[in-house]
Amino acid sequence: MTTLTGIAASPGIAIARAFLLSSERFIPVRQSVSDSSTEIARFREAVASSQTEIESLRISTEERLGADKAEIFEGHLMILEDPDLIDAIELKIDEDTMNAEFALYETAQTFIELLQSMDDELLRGRAVDIEDVCGRLMSHLRGIPHMDLAGMSEECIIVARDLTPSDTAQLNLDYVRGFITEVGSRTSHSAIMARSLEIPAIVGAGIAVQQIAAHTIVVVDANQGILHVNPTDEELEAYRALKQADDKRRAALGRLKELPTFSKDGKQVELAANIGKLEDIQRAIDNGAEGIGLFRTEFLYMGRSSLPTEEEQFTSYKYALEKMNPKPVVIRTLDIGGDKELPYMELPKESNQFLGQRALRLCLDRQELFRTQLRALLRASRYGNLKIMFPMIAVLEELLEAKQLLEEEKQRLLAEGVELGEHIEVGMMVEIPAAAIAADLFAPEVDFFSIGTNDLIQYTMAADRMNETVAYLYQPWHPSLLRLIRFVIQAAEKEGKWVGMCGEMAGDETAIPLLLGLGLHEFSMSAGSILPARELIGQLDQTAWCSHATNTLSMRNSQEITQFVQDIIKGVTHHG
Repeated sequence: MTTLTGIAASPGIAIARAFLLSSERFIPVRQSVSDSSTEIARFREAVASSQTEIESLRISTEERLGADKAEIFEGHLMILEDPDLIDAIELKIDEDTMNAEFALYETAQTFIELLQSMDDELLRGRAVDIEDVCGRLMSHLRGIPHMDLAGMSEECIIVARDLTPSDTAQLNLDYVRGFITEVGSRTSHSAIMARSLEIPAIVGAGIAVQQIAAHTIVVVDANQGILHVNPTDEELEAYRALKQADDKRRAALGRLKELPTFSKDGKQVELAANIGKLEDIQRAIDNGAEGIGLFRTEFLYMGRSSLPTEEEQFTSYKYALEKMNPKPVVIRTLDIGGDKELPYMELPKESNQFLGQRALRLCLDRQELFRTQLRALLRASRYGNLKIMFPMIAVLEELLEAKQLLEEEKQRLLAEGVELGEHIEVGMMVEIPAAAIAADLFAPEVDFFSIGTNDLIQYTMAADRMNETVAYLYQPWHPSLLRLIRFVIQAAEKEGKWVGMCGEMAGDETAIPLLLGLGLHEFSMSAGSILPARELIGQLDQTAWCSHATNTLSMRNSQEITQFVQDIIKGVTHHG
């Protein structure tokens, strides 16, 4: 038996034969054309055919998975109408008198490489969308049918370099038991769709995936992020029993949906959801979220040619607050700039975009943009339990200036006779080590902290989390990070304030016991992680984990801490 490891993207266990999804990319040869107008017409036919296919796919996805999952294909249709892409391809055909295939390939590669280099998850996801759409266009130009994964006729596990949104939406769940990909992350489209489909998936398993032969029996243990290739009969039988128990446990999690979150010894915490668009709210509710711990407002500003108006923003915030009321909704002010480009803002290029003018720094510099958002938030506050959060704060002066601008807009609205919410909590993200170390100076000035571990880890370790050569340094439970988290929580508690966490770490089953022990009050995570997290916390003794977490702070590395936590977890948790 061969064992491969990857990222557990969607939990569960699957056993079936491997179905190899071809990932050979077609690279066209440049050819000169004598009649550019005929070539452009041929390209437009490909666009029209692709639109028809995608619309059909959107309808079938909506019927199977709901309108929110079908939105991916509305985005694909928008790409086919995007003049930045489509006009650029036609211009290249016309001016360079080249074949449509090569013009499509060159233009798409430019867009994809630019987006893939960015740190923002939403923008990297758009790169996958463009690759998917342009692959479909290329198929039509070549006269080759786009791969149809809906026509499978036997149980299988998909093995691929990656899966596009179109691929995952077409999976025939009567036969597809799970999938494994060579590349990808927990936030890639394939991972998100796998969680929506509730099928086990492992992504980012590396180049060794290419060695899996077609029709080989494989076991996907997406609880552990492990793939077993060609297991023995004994191993297969053991995994079948494990799968049966796992399926039973997952079905039983529904009982926890309406319950509050308590540890075994009665310590209450809050489990909230991170959302990136309004459609995510219903999924959060369906998964038992006790609030929204991170509402990313960037989606309101992206995919358009101008800034959203105050009224547009107000409508979105009002909807979210009413939908969740009386549960809390933590809305993060605009976190854009640096690598998160908005072309219509014409932001200056920076030599180090991750350490440049982004998020609150940009908002304080462009105050009219910021004041518009603050007014929209304040106007919506009367419709629910609003908490406003400022991102990317390094020094106290930034926080105080942001609070002052908020207060000025509040007084203006009151003077205009606008009714506002009675008590709006104001907090800040802790994602810069300087803010974590000085948490005791910030705590008197905020109502809460929310620890953004995605950035805090990469800034603490001085390692870009998207750079594979330093990926080993992206260690959520390194002693240095745990010490920073403890310091933030202690500083907040001294002032009677609460602390949440909205990074991926909050939903990680190895991190949750440590965070519970360190005294974290709110865990905000992807919606699908909430019920498993609630079950886990219910089996943990918070008092005991206070001691365990303290012990880990003096350990030498992540490996020691991980092993320590997992050894204890095995002894105290049970599923049933």
